[in-house]
Amino acid sequence: MSATAPAARFVPPHPPRRAGPVPVWRGFFGERARTSVYGWSQQAYERWYIRRNVLGFTVHIPLHPDAVQQVLLDNAANYVKPDIVKKLLRATVGRGLLSSDGSLWREQRRIVAANFAPAAIDGLVPVFAEAARRAMHGWTDGVADLAAQATATTMRIIADSLFAGDTRLVSAESIAHIAAALDGFSEARLQALLGLPPIPWSARGRRARRGQVFLRRTLTEVVESRLPDGGPDDFLGRLIRALTARFEPAEALALAVDNAATFYLAGHETTANAVTWTLFLLSEQADLQDRAAAEARNALGAGADDSDLPDRLPLLRLILEETLRLYPPAPRFDRQAAAADRLGAAEIAPGDIVSIWPWLIHRHRQLWDDPDAFDPDRFAPGGPERHRFQYLPFGGGPRLCVGARFATAEALTILAHWLGEWRFAPVSGHAVQPSGMVTLRPAGGLPLVLARRV
Repeated sequence: MSATAPAARFVPPHPPRRAGPVPVWRGFFGERARTSVYGWSQQAYERWYIRRNVLGFTVHIPLHPDAVQQVLLDNAANYVKPDIVKKLLRATVGRGLLSSDGSLWREQRRIVAANFAPAAIDGLVPVFAEAARRAMHGWTDGVADLAAQATATTMRIIADSLFAGDTRLVSAESIAHIAAALDGFSEARLQALLGLPPIPWSARGRRARRGQVFLRRTLTEVVESRLPDGGPDDFLGRLIRALTARFEPAEALALAVDNAATFYLAGHETTANAVTWTLFLLSEQADLQDRAAAEARNALGAGADDSDLPDRLPLLRLILEETLRLYPPAPRFDRQAAAADRLGAAEIAPGDIVSIWPWLIHRHRQLWDDPDAFDPDRFAPGGPERHRFQYLPFGGGPRLCVGARFATAEALTILAHWLGEWRFAPVSGHAVQPSGMVTLRPAGGLPLVLARRV
């Protein structure tokens, strides 16, 4: 047995797959309307290209890494954020880094990038560690929802590391509203595709709208309380000062709120899900969990709050990378062609949507050996070479997630502290399945049995 691989082949749950293509209309009803990765056929994991017509939109789905590289890197200037995505995101993140293009995107990227430089992130490891320890204070032997624990912890980290610990961002009310806002994207997506005004028609849609309003109102209050000079020398303070120096006051204020919302949402949700899925996978593999826990204890014994703690966790890093392959933080992201192009044999017309699916690419049968199985050795040194656009947990090209290093260090630090002190086991009879349209999380949370390690 390898030093990293589990003792036996383990295939974690994924949605069922039918043999032939799934009709497009099925995407607007039932589980497929609630879970983006639900309902793909076996063929989607074998072909290099899929073309669909979705309510008048021509959608191209390239699955060969060469074609993905063309969209995200080689001809990235031609592939912008789709108009429909901007419409969906407008109420939540406005024109922030996630939803902007061109010179506005470049200016904002330059401003925020300094906050995520390696040295800056290394200095935040003690913040990550303190939040992980604080989360464990109330734990006892028994069953707990680790998805909720991970979410509360990453929200605390974002508040402490980027927003000077503002208590308005870590309340139970905040957590509930943010979850509702994310959960409402499926209904908003259908309305946008149909060209309908964004008026919520269901209870879930109304909760989502209240969540969006709460988020914008709260973050506007947080930003305005920092004016005129930005306040403390943290992410938000530096962001406000940089925007104020480059934009008119009203636009600077709006962009500060937009980016605060972007990093508050993206900064906690994706990492919380990565931690949650890693704990699930380890809970199903007791021997591998014990080896990861032993590594964590050794690393913590050498200095719990040292900035290089993530570098002392090679096994846990391999496990996390394989987790991100099986359950990528963003299962899909879209671009819109500004001008005509060709992807392989496919003609791309201006206005066409090109949809990149890490969920499909990460499980493609022509790219990975036994792709549905959990195998951390895929990422071990000396393993098979991979195409640089075959593995996309944080996107790729110029728009590679600016917080990728932050998220990785954060997840490894949390996992090391939790695994070092606690053992996690599955709850008998509880089935775990992925859910979500924007990010992937276990449907209904992740109840696990906790037992303190001795």
